[in-house]
Amino acid sequence: MPREYDEKRDFIRISVDCEMQYSLAGSGQDECGKVTNLSGRGMMFIADRSLEVDDRVEVRIRPENNVTPPLHANVRVVRVSKQRHADGYEIGAVIKEILDD
Repeated sequence: MPREYDEKRDFIRISVDCEMQYSLAGSGQDECGKVTNLSGRGMMFIADRSLEVDDRVEVRIRPENNVTPPLHANVRVVRVSKQRHADGYEIGAVIKEILDD
């Protein structure tokens, strides 16, 4: 099916609204966040605390519906911005490795 817009990304982003767990590589401490979109290459999520660009993070997403499959992956943070209308940080990350559960 042809697209009716000029998509410059290799993978289309899918809007998602589900809880996730993440931990900074080597910390062993799980934190909670919320996934806002996913693509075949990356993701965006909301976190209570700021992360640094190039941080390595392990993420686990287990959606409550059958439409979105679970994801366990290592990602690299590529963008961090303070959300405008809520407490938290918007984290953009590239998926580096898909992990087995």
